[in-house]
Amino acid sequence: MQIKKQSRDSVTNAARRAQIVRAAIETIAEIGYEKATFATITERAGLSSPRMISYHFAGKQDLIRQIVEDVYHAGAAYILERVKAETTAPGRLRAYLESNLEFLREHPTDLAALTEIGPHLRDQAGEPYSTAGYQEPSVQGVVMLLEEGQRGGEFGDFDARSMAVMIRAAIDAAAPRMRGVPALDFDAYRSTVVGTFVRATQPAGVEQ
Repeated sequence: MQIKKQSRDSVTNAARRAQIVRAAIETIAEIGYEKATFATITERAGLSSPRMISYHFAGKQDLIRQIVEDVYHAGAAYILERVKAETTAPGRLRAYLESNLEFLREHPTDLAALTEIGPHLRDQAGEPYSTAGYQEPSVQGVVMLLEEGQRGGEFGDFDARSMAVMIRAAIDAAAPRMRGVPALDFDAYRSTVVGTFVRATQPAGVEQ
């Protein structure tokens, strides 16, 4: 009986944490990072007291780190599913580019919250995250995809890391512009980005 109770408590706590994270995302996206206090997040979540947030999160930094982790994990799962469905290196690259951009378009609230959070995010030591350092795992993932295609002769001869940095830059540049004025023409941007990097990575003499 004790084991069952602990299991129920774990499920309840996980659901509460998810509820708080969702409310925090929506609050930060709507009113900005500075105004998103535990009190305003409590109101959005429909909780009785900010102490319910404090029970699950050590502070605002702990909460926003969880937001970033949850959004990035959701994005990674979304992208990986589509990349794995492809059987060729060019197909995986195309799927990677398209799914990254489509995830941004389909999660505008999450994107707005991450944009607000970015300058305020700190590591466990209290130091600001560097943009390059935070993006490095994504860059490394693209490097692996490109190098695998090169080994199989499906991609041409280029510096995989340089290409990976440019690919990530093209994806990351879309995020703040999707909510800008004038708004980014998403379909045109996606088509241009995909076409550019498919052509840039193909072996010499191959036309697509």
